[in-house]
Amino acid sequence: MAGLATVAIAAAWIMVAAPGWLADRRAPQPKEAQDNQAPDFVLKDLKGDPFRLSDQRGKPVLLIFGTTWCPSCREEIPHLKDIYARYAKKGLIMVNIDIQESQDKVSRIAEKYDLPYRVLIDENGDVAKTYGIRGVPTLILLDEEGMIAGGQRFIDPLLANMLKGKKPVVDLPI
Repeated sequence: MAGLATVAIAAAWIMVAAPGWLADRRAPQPKEAQDNQAPDFVLKDLKGDPFRLSDQRGKPVLLIFGTTWCPSCREEIPHLKDIYARYAKKGLIMVNIDIQESQDKVSRIAEKYDLPYRVLIDENGDVAKTYGIRGVPTLILLDEEGMIAGGQRFIDPLLANMLKGKKPVVDLPI
């Protein structure tokens, strides 16, 4: 009888709680997104140059939200560098958005890990708040129209499909 009760509880959880629980593990939905349009922002990179998201229209963009103190963020770097190596030639724009840390600290980590993609500073955490970031690292993939295509562990198959058949772009700035 106890086994039957366990099965009934598990079945009830799958039907009632699991959809919400699983939904929480996908990329967060930006608070200001309308129809999955990614909210625009402007942040400065480590050189002090501005990066405006809307200027990237026509290209897929991978937003990587992280911090220097996050062990998981550092563990993801080889995977992210691999994504950059495979897809930047096909037009993918990748930016690491470091949340609420000093430029000096972020610069040291970017140099130590030899990051090939642009690193932006979200000094006050405003962009992270706008995107509803609840934990790091968080990846959000935007399509060529600036629409949110997905995030987290689903990045590789989404990118492969999005950039299938694209010819490499020559002389991409890093």
